Amino acid sequence: MRPNRVKHKLARGEAATVVTGEMTSDLVEVFGSLGFDGVWIEGEHGPIDFGDIGEFTRAADLWGMTSVARVNLNLPGVIYRTLDQGAQAIVVPHVNTAEEAYAVVEATKFAPVGARGSYTSRQGIDVDDYFTTANDETMAIILIEDIVAINNLDEILKVDHIDVFFVARTDLAQSMGFVGQPAHPEVDAIVDRAIEQIVAAGRVPGTIVTSATVAEYVEKGVGFLNVNYTPWLMSGAEGFLQNFAASV
Repeated sequence: MRPNRVKHKLARGEAATVVTGEMTSDLVEVFGSLGFDGVWIEGEHGPIDFGDIGEFTRAADLWGMTSVARVNLNLPGVIYRTLDQGAQAIVVPHVNTAEEAYAVVEATKFAPVGARGSYTSRQGIDVDDYFTTANDETMAIILIEDIVAINNLDEILKVDHIDVFFVARTDLAQSMGFVGQPAHPEVDAIVDRAIEQIVAAGRVPGTIVTSATVAEYVEKGVGFLNVNYTPWLMSGAEGFLQNFAASV
């Protein structure tokens, strides 16, 4: 089984970078060559289905990157089937209560920790004591993206075997009444408060960052740093077109 690079970095108290965007398996390899710790496989929004996940996770394995797959439902079959396709980390959206967080752990971990369906995924080929090793190497990540989850955060943080509590500001803004305003000052305040609360509980916070904000969030104690490559693509393309226009 491949070591889970992101999980091990977080366990050492180090921050980890995970790149996201409209991804293909070829792009996974491109970003792997640049040194990112993990790649986000988007299974909640977009066209990726179970049959696609294996190609993404194999590409990530080639570069020692952690394959982080977001699923669309907090259901056991959805979660462990994604892991069976080689994903090393599961991201579950809209986890609003401790009970829902426990359900994520139950589906992600084999007994005695959880109740993941017993099956040896591609990651388990020729691995002794696969079920124990899989528990050690897989990650459970939950999205704190509704104001109800913020209100329940004390209880959610008590759930063991959740590796990252990811504060997702866009949906959070919507749940606060600020649709399309993820940078609203009240949203900023709630995000910062949640991150402080997660750090104070001795747990690992995650959030979306940019080139401009990454240092700020590292300083705040965020360990799981998710960055979207799309702004870099657009900035580079715009710069090229501006240079082209100036040359003709």
